[in-house]
Amino acid sequence: MKKRILLSLAHMGGKEQDFIQEAFDTNWVVPLGPNVNGFEEDLEKYIGEGKQVVALSAGTAAIHLGLVLLGVQSSDEVICQSFTFAASANPIKYQGATPVFVDSERDTWNMDPVLLEKAILDRKEKTGKYPKAIIPVHLYGMPAKMDEIMAIANKYDIPVLEDAAEALGSNYKGRKCGTFGHFGVLSFNGNKIITTSGGGALICNSEKEAKETMFYATQARENAPHYQHEKIGYNYRLSNICAGIGRGQMMVLDEHMHRRQAIHKLYTELLKEAKGITVMKKPSDDFDSNFWLTCILVDPKKAGQTREEIADRLAQDNIETRPLWKPMHLQPVFKDTPMYVNGVSEALFNNGLCLPSGSLLTNEDIQRVVQVILEK
Repeated sequence: MKKRILLSLAHMGGKEQDFIQEAFDTNWVVPLGPNVNGFEEDLEKYIGEGKQVVALSAGTAAIHLGLVLLGVQSSDEVICQSFTFAASANPIKYQGATPVFVDSERDTWNMDPVLLEKAILDRKEKTGKYPKAIIPVHLYGMPAKMDEIMAIANKYDIPVLEDAAEALGSNYKGRKCGTFGHFGVLSFNGNKIITTSGGGALICNSEKEAKETMFYATQARENAPHYQHEKIGYNYRLSNICAGIGRGQMMVLDEHMHRRQAIHKLYTELLKEAKGITVMKKPSDDFDSNFWLTCILVDPKKAGQTREEIADRLAQDNIETRPLWKPMHLQPVFKDTPMYVNGVSEALFNNGLCLPSGSLLTNEDIQRVVQVILEK
């Protein structure tokens, strides 16, 4: 059997075990400790803008706590990008609130600012109040049109919870994704640019917000000699062991990101003459994507083959792929949810494919993937 080519495999840098061993040697095998503090400091230095970072158990936990801190309740609506993974939307339901899904624009595949404003005004007309928050997503590492999104959010005084789970290292107009909104979200799942096995972080604007996040992430225990609880809390802190992996990964973050960008460039070059197949690209130099995953769109009429046929052929060659995210407004669990759609995300879902993009892949691996794609 041919070598297995995976979509996005975790890539260790070599120093991770040193931090883990230190945690064992000092018996810091709990959800707090020096590695957690060090990892947060590394992230704060990397993303800049004077932000405070709180390391958590998952990106989903970060979105949830962001909504908690924004005061989202059961009577509220929250606008969420439809073209995303379910973890962007599920925490809205955790709070008992109602998601309102907004479709994508074609340039970045992210939240359409025109539809966003339409949704805001229509929800105000229908419910008598504005949505409580807006969750745009930087999909596959491609920055959303944050200038337009933030301008609209500020116009109606609606806070933005920026989902940069797939976009660590990506920049929009020279500024790191995750730093535009009132809060930002990162993910360190096993398939991301860097990993802590499982984990995430909430990017906060102030030390006060960071402390409040830590409070809710550690079961909302009050400052008392006994166990005193006046608010509902959660067990969301990152473990000191996992944070040790993260500290080692931060040392190779830029290296891993540059490799994924090089892989995207190679795919683009190798597929430039392929009829009916287009590689996702940045709209302009304002959008500096980490290209976490390289994605293609397949026009069946021009390509003479469908997305499914390409995926099946790659699978037979022991190569892993994945369709693009199925939009949230098409998911059965959200079938009765308000939505503002234009057909863009549905077309992307029907014709898009994520290709192997992990930083461990060689140029020969990428060439093999392309060779199979071009075979009919």
